Amino acid sequence: MTLSFFDQFMSPSYLGVPLMALALSLPWILFPTPSARWLNNRLLTLQGWFINRFTQQLLLPINPGGHKWALILTSLMLFLITLNMLGLLPYTFTPTTQLSLNMGLAVPLWLATVIIGMRNQPTVALGHLLPEGTPAPLIPVLIIIETISLFIRPLALGVRLTANLTAGHLLIQLIATAAFVLLPLMPTVAILTATLLFLLTLLEVAVAMIQAYVFVLLLSLYLQENV
Repeated sequence: MTLSFFDQFMSPSYLGVPLMALALSLPWILFPTPSARWLNNRLLTLQGWFINRFTQQLLLPINPGGHKWALILTSLMLFLITLNMLGLLPYTFTPTTQLSLNMGLAVPLWLATVIIGMRNQPTVALGHLLPEGTPAPLIPVLIIIETISLFIRPLALGVRLTANLTAGHLLIQLIATAAFVLLPLMPTVAILTATLLFLLTLLEVAVAMIQAYVFVLLLSLYLQENV
C-alpha cells in the first residue's frame, strides 16, 4: 500500500520505451489553432484574450528590452498550466511532479537571465550582490550570502513546483483511498470524506494554475533585475 501511493509519480513506459516525450507533447495538440477566417469562434477568442491580458500584466514592470521574452514566458505558462491540469485527471501522469523536468526548465531560463544581465549591464548585475551602505566588515559575508541565494533560485523554482504538485496528488489519493475503505463500514463518514475530497480537488485545480503562474512570475522578476 505504501509503495502504491508513489507509483503515480513513476515515469510511464510501454515495452521499455519511456512515454515522457508523449506526455510532454500532448498539451500542444489540445491547444486550438487560429483559423484563416476573419471571425474566430468563442474558444479562440477567449484564448486570445487570456494570452493578451496575461502578457500585458507580466511584462508591465519590465523594460522594453525584456519584451522579447513575451513568447517564451507566455508559452511556458500555458504549457505548465495544461500539464498540471491534465495531471488531475484519473489514470494520468503529471510530468511536472518530476524534479528533473522542472529543473530542466528552471536552470536554463534562470541562467539566460543572469547571462543577459552580465552582458548588458555587468556593474548593475554584480551590484545586486552587495546592498548599498553595507559596513566594511560585513562586505565579504554578504557577498557570499547573496551569491548563494543567487544560485539557489533555480533550485527553489524547481522544488517549489514539484513539492506542491506532489503533495496535492498524495493528499487526493490518501483521502480517496480512505473514502473507498470507509464506504462499507461507515457510510456517513465516507460521504463526509468524499465531500472533503471534492473540495480538495477544487483546491488542487487552483494550485495547479497558481504554481504555473508563480513559476513564470518569478522568472519575469529575475529578468526584470537583469534588463
